[in-house]
Amino acid sequence: MSERVFIDATADTVGYTFGGREPIATLTPGVPVRVRTWDCFAGKVRTVDDLPSQVCEFPYLNPVTGPFHVDGARPGDTLALHLISLTPASTIGFSSTFPHFGALTGTHTTAMLHPPLEERVWQYTVDHDRRTVRYAARSSDYSVDLPLTPMLGTVGVAPAAGEVRASIVCGPHGGNLDSPLLQAGTTLYLPVNADGAHLAIGDGHARQGDGELCGVAVEIPMDVVLVVDVISSVSTAWPRLETDTQVMSIGVARPLEDAYRAAHADLIGLVTDLTGLDQLDAYQLLSQAGRAHIGNVVDTDYTIAAAIDKRLLDGAQPYRGTHQRLRAITEAS
Repeated sequence: MSERVFIDATADTVGYTFGGREPIATLTPGVPVRVRTWDCFAGKVRTVDDLPSQVCEFPYLNPVTGPFHVDGARPGDTLALHLISLTPASTIGFSSTFPHFGALTGTHTTAMLHPPLEERVWQYTVDHDRRTVRYAARSSDYSVDLPLTPMLGTVGVAPAAGEVRASIVCGPHGGNLDSPLLQAGTTLYLPVNADGAHLAIGDGHARQGDGELCGVAVEIPMDVVLVVDVISSVSTAWPRLETDTQVMSIGVARPLEDAYRAAHADLIGLVTDLTGLDQLDAYQLLSQAGRAHIGNVVDTDYTIAAAIDKRLLDGAQPYRGTHQRLRAITEAS
């Protein structure tokens, strides 16, 4: 596949917010582009002795490459981003535990009297040929190979009303969704809130379990090949995903029940639009055939993706068949 443009991750092309920055380049709908991203540590964690609290500076975590101006994107439109390929740009990834961060420790909002967790770093070896990621315990000689399943943790656009959001948080604009579903072959739909959308991407993961339990995946720089499209005059309230077999809505909220509710309420609305079912009939269908995928339960807000198989939608194609068109571009490139 030949890409028209390569955008590297440098001090001039990465930032730490959605909104509040000028575009670094323009993307043309339908034209594939290759983008390099940094890991969440901005490359500053290089060994297991590099504790993030010592080598990184808050809030300069989770850098995103961009933003990109998307030709033709206007407020009220929907931006479609199709991930053609994700290739880790290193043979080494890192993860860590942090004091007062993660799902199984006290935080500043869930105050506990127990001591904070130890800050510890794990190094993972990535074998591109075997497509494995090797986990090695720090306190014993135990190790095991896990499947290499590259994903992007963070994809978003400028928030609404001129707001500026840190790249480590998520919301209706996307952001730090941390959903393992953001893999090659997936199309992500986001609301356009500003002229040009101001798309930015980052936070490459060699793999991540559901929920990102300790708060840190296998962080690694990533080469991303993507293509975008603009769906004019079609609004999208919450981020949505589409694969060859499923369509999904992502809810972002705390507590986790509200993220679950937001995701399913949005998906019910999509199902009614696509099939003509009334709300209660769609509610019943999703109650029996829906699935829920946890993105993260560690950040400022949590993410859940509510999913339904497209074969149950009576042949209806979300967003005017955009996913199929972008897949065709991928196959023709």
